[in-house]
Amino acid sequence: MSHLAFIGLGNMGGGMCANLVSSGHPVRAYDLNPEAVDQAVAAGATPALDIASAVAGCDVVITMLPAGKHVHSVYFGDQGVLAHAPRTALLIDCSTISVGEARDAATRVQAAGFDCLDAPVSGGVAAAQAGTLTFMVGGSEAAFERARVTLGSMGKNIFHAGRSGNGQAAKCANNMLLGISMIATCEAFNLAEKLGLESQTFFDIASKASGQCWSMTAYCSAPGPVPSAPSNRQYEPGFAVAMMLKDLRLARDAAAASGAPIPFGLAAHARYQRLVRRRELGPTMLNAYAYRPGKRPTIYHWSATC
Repeated sequence: MSHLAFIGLGNMGGGMCANLVSSGHPVRAYDLNPEAVDQAVAAGATPALDIASAVAGCDVVITMLPAGKHVHSVYFGDQGVLAHAPRTALLIDCSTISVGEARDAATRVQAAGFDCLDAPVSGGVAAAQAGTLTFMVGGSEAAFERARVTLGSMGKNIFHAGRSGNGQAAKCANNMLLGISMIATCEAFNLAEKLGLESQTFFDIASKASGQCWSMTAYCSAPGPVPSAPSNRQYEPGFAVAMMLKDLRLARDAAAASGAPIPFGLAAHARYQRLVRRRELGPTMLNAYAYRPGKRPTIYHWSATC
């Protein structure tokens, strides 16, 4: 088995790291949050005090970080990955960052003598914990084949999207679609209830009809129909509105740079931006759902009409 370093043990990274360990990979785990490292150690990983000790002598370095600036800092800082990992290591970044940031990082990493992949994921926290993520991978065919076993320990769908940055391109478009469809799902359940339909009844119909989508069948915003959805755990854990807004900003900026018209994407961006700005919502979950739009949203509920 390859010796791995895993950097970034948040809601997604923690589950991914645990699945690598359970698959038999020796993993050194590092995060700025000591509690996250403790959880990785409880799952069987070896703790690392810093990036240098995490990547020393490893075969693969996996990063799962909040934004492009964090990826660049971890890779290119004085005490970063490139300064301490062996040149034979494969660098796999699973963060969601811009296409431009991913391609710039790949150019610099390859110039330093490393192989690398951008490999953002889809599926949410539940899939990260279950090892059923979808990976969208950009980079060379050789690097992709080298990573296949490692990625297969964390996911069930692994796609090679093409050259460096193409994984992020696929993720950008996919998450714009998610942002739009989540709003539509919330509005549809609100409408169905106002018209007298039980949530389960509407789910049973729509999930088998033309309105079927992942936001409904896997991440249903109404409590009840999908037992594994955050809506059945008081919307914890889930995908934070602020993170969805970040992804929609990436889509907005990519569309502006490429000249692609995305009116619904821009409308979704504006809606999530309004939600983030509502002070009382705090760290609202993406699929939290207000059954009664006339009532004031709480930290766990938001209305697609607010």
